[in-house]
Amino acid sequence: MSTEAVPDVPTCPFDFAEGLDFDPALLGMLRSEERVARIRMPYGEGDAWLVTRYEDVRTVTTDRRFSRNAVTGKDFPRMTPEPIVQSGAINLMDPPDSSRLRRLVRQSFAPRHLERMRGRTQSVVDGLLDGMARAGSPTDLFAHLALPLPLVTICEVLDIPEADRHWLRAHAMTMMNMGPAGKDAAVRAKGELREYFARLTAERRRSPGADMISTLATAREGGEMLGDDELTVMAMVLLITGQDTTTYQLGNISYLLLTRDDIRERLRHDPGSLPRVLEELLRHIPFRKGVGIPRIATEDVELGGALIRAGDTVHVSYLTANRDGEKFERPDEIDLDRPAVPHMTFGWGSHHCLGSPLAVMELEIALSTLLRRFPDLALAVPAGDVEWNATSIWRYPLALPVTW
Repeated sequence: MSTEAVPDVPTCPFDFAEGLDFDPALLGMLRSEERVARIRMPYGEGDAWLVTRYEDVRTVTTDRRFSRNAVTGKDFPRMTPEPIVQSGAINLMDPPDSSRLRRLVRQSFAPRHLERMRGRTQSVVDGLLDGMARAGSPTDLFAHLALPLPLVTICEVLDIPEADRHWLRAHAMTMMNMGPAGKDAAVRAKGELREYFARLTAERRRSPGADMISTLATAREGGEMLGDDELTVMAMVLLITGQDTTTYQLGNISYLLLTRDDIRERLRHDPGSLPRVLEELLRHIPFRKGVGIPRIATEDVELGGALIRAGDTVHVSYLTANRDGEKFERPDEIDLDRPAVPHMTFGWGSHHCLGSPLAVMELEIALSTLLRRFPDLALAVPAGDVEWNATSIWRYPLALPVTW
């Protein structure tokens, strides 16, 4: 793609974070006749295409003419000053290379492993809510549950020493910041995380245990195993994605339950409906801002009335795909009885999140236990007084003061 800017291309910082309202810029693009639009982003060279419709997003994420691997080494249009992605990571690979790694990683999320994690996750949730009860009303639900649970869970799954956990989380958060002043810090954080996991995975390779890193280190597909660099980056990706997404979704869903009596009452009177309700909330909530890792067109492709040229950068918006009126009736409403249509919150195609079963399990256990133990939980401040994160790619409440 040419790096020469086009005057009428809109700049899209995608930094909207007002409660759980949808970014009006993204929503406007979805509902315009220009379903595949040219955009400019805060960082990176040149412009990009933004694909917003459900079926078009599905095409880009499954069609081999759009390559994730081709962004390697490019200063591609993005939201953060330093690219979050790591060279050699599975989320920068195309099939069949990514397929091989996915088969190996999937072994760590086999039902027997998830069942073992379920019991431990329930124990962690019980302990965190015991602590919240001891702290007394009012207190901060985000600090007591949403913030620690995913970090503790993924670190136990990976068997990361407790003394290292907050250091790792701080580094991961540094990588997600969108401010231009944070570039040097993000570069350092990414390098230090990679060094840490290189040492840790080498230790697990020499002396494997029962943790997920050891499972990955010893997993085989035919005669193949993960290489040393592949294992290092995979462990790093699991740590970052295993805590970020679930932390922020747990905070967002908790906020929604505290501000929507109808949803909370539905779950109190019909606890068995939680899995179905959760899928609708995951579809509805714009838990991150804007877009993630783009793809590069490897040949000319006509899509949504636009001609995308070979070499062009293409971003997809899973957020707008989840609000596509051609796929979901009344897409901006929460319909707890909505017919099952797969949402795209965990991605699509060859880059659908492998850890999504673990994330859903954590959310189900945390929310069901919270509602059972604190049936009269309520916000301790007006909803409009809840402050939202405005510095990173994620959208979430910085605190959730609650009373009971």
